[in-house]
Amino acid sequence: MINIPFQTIDWTLIEKVEYPGETGTAFWQTIQFSGLRIRLVEYSKNYLADHWCQKGHIVYCLEGEFVSEFENGKSAVLTKGMTYVVSDDLSSHRSVSENGVKLLIIDGDFLKSSI
Repeated sequence: MINIPFQTIDWTLIEKVEYPGETGTAFWQTIQFSGLRIRLVEYSKNYLADHWCQKGHIVYCLEGEFVSEFENGKSAVLTKGMTYVVSDDLSSHRSVSENGVKLLIIDGDFLKSSI
């Protein structure tokens, strides 16, 4: 990972890219550094991710509520002000949002699993 000099991010200037889910839509605004990705992500009402993800993330819920479903049948509800953290390859998860949600998601090389 490289050093990142001090900078501010004006999210209003970052393009929103649309990603359709199995149902609903995700909108990503992404900043990419070497080995680090920072995203502002919004899920529409009735959003269901179209895949199971094994990537590690730090996810902070800015607004709304969503459920992280796990392939083993368990789930975790996150509401405004909550965070989850997981390393790569330690969870098979997908997001579901009934009423829409806004998230700050950080991932990168520092979350690679050591198993």
